[in-house]
Amino acid sequence: VFFGQSVHANGTKLYSARIIPFKGSWIEFATDINNVMYAYIDRKKKLPVTTLLRAIGYESDKDVLEIFGLADEVKVSKTGLKKLVGRTLAARVLKSWIEDFVDEDTGEVVSIERNEVIIDRETVLETDHIEEIIDSGAKTILLHKDVPNINDFAIIYNTLQKDPCNSEKEAVMHIYRQLRNAEPPDETTARDVIDKLFFSDKRYDLGEVGRYRLNKKLGLNTDVEQRVLTREDIIQIIKYLIELINSKTDVDDIDHLSNRRVRTVGEQLMNQFSVGLARMARTIRERMNVRDNEVFTPTDLINSKTLSSVINSFFGTNQLSQFMDQTNPLAEMTHKRRMSALGPGGLSRERAGFEVRDVHYTHYGRLCPIETPEGPNIGLISSLCVFARISDLGFIETPYRKTVGGKVELANKGIVYLSAEEEEDKLIAQANAPLNPDGTFVNPKVKARYEADYPLAEKDDVVLMDVAPNQIASIAASLIPFLEHDDANRALMGSNMMRQAVPLIYPEAPIVGTGIELNVVRDSRLQVRAEENGVVEFVDANEIVVRYEHSEEERFVRFDDDMKRYKLPKFRKTNQNTCVSLNPIVRKNQRLKKGDIMTQGYATQQGELALGRNLMVAFMPWKGYNFEDAIVVSERLVREDVFTSIHVDEYLLEVRDTKRGLEELTSDIPNVSEEATKNLDENGLIRIGAEVTPGDILIGKITPKGESDPSPEEKLLRAIFGDKAGDVKDASLKAGPSLVGVVIDKKLFSRTMKERKSRPATKQILEKIDDTYQKDIADIRAQLIEKLFELVNGKTSQGVKDFLNIDIIPKGTKFTQKQLQELDFPKLNPLKWTTDKHKNDLIRDLLHNYIIKFKEIDSLYKRKKHSITSGDELPTGIIQLAKVYVAKKRKLTVGDKMAGRHGNKGIVAKIVRSEDMPFLADGTPVDIVLNPLGVPSRMNLGQIYETVLGWAGLKLDKKFATPIFDGAKIDQINELTDEAGVPRYGKTFLYDGGTGERFDQPATVGVIYMLKLGHMVEDKMHARSIGPYSLITQQPLGGKAQFGGQRFGEMEVWALEAFGAANILQEILTVKSDDVIGRAKAYEAIVKGEPMPMPGIPESLNVLLHELRGLGLSVNLV
Repeated sequence: VFFGQSVHANGTKLYSARIIPFKGSWIEFATDINNVMYAYIDRKKKLPVTTLLRAIGYESDKDVLEIFGLADEVKVSKTGLKKLVGRTLAARVLKSWIEDFVDEDTGEVVSIERNEVIIDRETVLETDHIEEIIDSGAKTILLHKDVPNINDFAIIYNTLQKDPCNSEKEAVMHIYRQLRNAEPPDETTARDVIDKLFFSDKRYDLGEVGRYRLNKKLGLNTDVEQRVLTREDIIQIIKYLIELINSKTDVDDIDHLSNRRVRTVGEQLMNQFSVGLARMARTIRERMNVRDNEVFTPTDLINSKTLSSVINSFFGTNQLSQFMDQTNPLAEMTHKRRMSALGPGGLSRERAGFEVRDVHYTHYGRLCPIETPEGPNIGLISSLCVFARISDLGFIETPYRKTVGGKVELANKGIVYLSAEEEEDKLIAQANAPLNPDGTFVNPKVKARYEADYPLAEKDDVVLMDVAPNQIASIAASLIPFLEHDDANRALMGSNMMRQAVPLIYPEAPIVGTGIELNVVRDSRLQVRAEENGVVEFVDANEIVVRYEHSEEERFVRFDDDMKRYKLPKFRKTNQNTCVSLNPIVRKNQRLKKGDIMTQGYATQQGELALGRNLMVAFMPWKGYNFEDAIVVSERLVREDVFTSIHVDEYLLEVRDTKRGLEELTSDIPNVSEEATKNLDENGLIRIGAEVTPGDILIGKITPKGESDPSPEEKLLRAIFGDKAGDVKDASLKAGPSLVGVVIDKKLFSRTMKERKSRPATKQILEKIDDTYQKDIADIRAQLIEKLFELVNGKTSQGVKDFLNIDIIPKGTKFTQKQLQELDFPKLNPLKWTTDKHKNDLIRDLLHNYIIKFKEIDSLYKRKKHSITSGDELPTGIIQLAKVYVAKKRKLTVGDKMAGRHGNKGIVAKIVRSEDMPFLADGTPVDIVLNPLGVPSRMNLGQIYETVLGWAGLKLDKKFATPIFDGAKIDQINELTDEAGVPRYGKTFLYDGGTGERFDQPATVGVIYMLKLGHMVEDKMHARSIGPYSLITQQPLGGKAQFGGQRFGEMEVWALEAFGAANILQEILTVKSDDVIGRAKAYEAIVKGEPMPMPGIPESLNVLLHELRGLGLSVNLV
């Protein structure tokens, strides 16, 4: 339930309460400018609230007023009424009578109750009214109570005045009329409609969350299982709304995280599943109705495609079902922890205002205030904080340590996870508040947080404490050292750019990290880790074999030996065309502990995240080449492959069955030289290891030409001489203009063509596979029976049941080997076979491991069988699919984008020989020169701290972890630089590499961690000669993908006009753009070496003329 307010045009504040159920009708209570409260059902017509109350059982004015305790009931008597003269009536005085009339349709006599208003509400009682009241036959009347806050409830009296109904029946009929715009057939139907709207659990469901929130908000104790509305709910909401109108409580903050919940994939999938099941149920009903007396089986009725199509469309077309970002391990992990306010049932970018996007105090420890995209999605897409988790109800929770009487519970059991709502009204200390060893606060006053404020509090008043300083940031933001010294905008760019870092061939973990790098790699599950304690038996570049140490009992319940082989992925393509290639970091006979990481690679080094490299940096201008964020780098980075990365591209070609005949993959391509096809195999696929250059054929394919029917003579000649070349054309896949690389893999997927000849051979292969499968299953079954008999030999059954609770081996029976051989193990309940608890546990583990092994063998068998009988699964109309993988080695070049971790990004402007780079007093040349002007205005001083500490780390051969908001202080850094013997603050004189002279001023020098980003110049470099044109405007297309031209826009035209370059301007706007005839003539003139002809009329003019004609204007060129 949400309480909100809006302001009417005349300045009146209008309040509303909206109940939004999980499924069912929405109901809204709202006030209007006349201070009357209305109920809107499903945003349709409005009803006075009192009408709704009458309909749900508060029939008379008396009942309605009693809910709010507003009226005194007085018995009617002459003497009694005389005493009350001058008081105001709270309810109408009605005269009721029964009238009989004959129903014309049925001829029955029907009784109907009639009500007549004698005295209206709000009338001041006078002596004249006494007789009228007695004559009306009313037993009691209602008078206003003299309550101090009577004015608060004025809205109820106003609403009663507007209420057209006097009884429950009238109210029910009125609501029916409003909802259906029709007369109700009878009272029962009308009542059913209202019951179904809110009180039927089939039609209405508040959901677990809805009931929990209602109870919390309104202070109710309704059972959580009660998932429909109750009368009590409606009354409490109206009471709360009245308090709101009288400013005794506040409206809900819609951006508070207690009013926003996370809909996880599981929940959304569950909803899709129920939609699918409902559709399936409908088709089943329809089929049953069609087949009246036929005999049918369940398979005739159930069509599972309805369910699978709903789920496929959910994963295929849902806006939030995205292609995983796999640029590096951090990108992968961040994408999985992403929260989005967009998508079905969410906001749209256009409608989302500033408030929704803004950081709210409840985001603390739940949603990261730093990591969010720049651009239209800012604030709508955010990342989960490091320690945050999502509760069963979909609220984000964050951990705190309990604190009692100024003492913090340091043990893990003292940690509680709280949602935004549970955290309200609590004083929370910050994570790095100084503590004594026993957990008490050192200082009597502690810096604390109370909702959106940061007061200094008494230590005894504090009830919770943060668990860690990086609790408020996401993983990416927690990886930025000295984040506390960076401006938030630059930190945002830094955390976003780390996700774009390309994995390098030789990655290096940062000297200055934050201590979370290990956890990212461990939890990314991309590296191979030891499952138990064990010893490395064998290791090479492609596989690691580990012998795990198991106890006798563990061996007994297993069906595998102790050896486990791990195949290492080599040059595997990711979604973003980067490359996963893992190398072992263990040696033969090395002992392993459970959880040890055995590999490195894919942006990791020795189990730590390594997105870039540590470089010697100088902050100084260098001949103007690092103007405006440009970067000057040393040739060493290129020569030693410091920033070299490998990218794998996948190229595919489909073979279809066309109207003119089958296409074919072949190396025999018409009108192509032997030289061009020398690297193709018999299927037309290029060989692995071949070097590819632009224009090379990757996959050879021929397609039938659609020529006119050949004459009979021609057909005969073709049949004799087999001249096929004439009727096929080359449809090969060629390498694009910028492709240079090496073929590392190729794959050919084929649908099996049903041919008579191959049937016996296929049958033999299938029989062989069947035999192997039966033998493997029999082997593990025999092992299982033998082991089980060893456990239960001589024991008495305690009732072996299947999952339907049917006795298989009745209680009291002695176990025999024969009985065990007859059991169908996957269907058995593995619990409580005997009285011995230990043996029961072993039986359970044994059966569990057997089923895992059984499924492993079974799925392998089914896959093999399927690939032989059906071949590869390809989309309809496609017979073969060929894939070629090409690996490209990308060295750092001018134009590549680089960045540090603090949002300090730039483009490589010049690659300088090492000997020309500025060098230190000891002769060490720097690797990279950054512009010092990029620091002060950007306010990302973290990079300077990192640079100075990095230099100390390099000299001392140490690595540092400085967690965010709890990092190294300047004094600590000074101590380390003094110890390392490097100048404080990194200030030192440099020498010019060209002349050897010392520069005039000292510069900041040190070691900075730089990343190479995915925006590489090779992917963007592009030039067009002759290419495709747009269909309507006849102008060249735009963009590299379309082999398009560069847009010459309005401003560029102004530039040429300002120069007075009339001929160039005319040429660009006509011949080089959309003058169709002119460009053909120009081509001819260039070929023949003649002077350029006069340009003609641009096609865009004709487009304009046609558009004007389409508007009914006759425009002709004169």
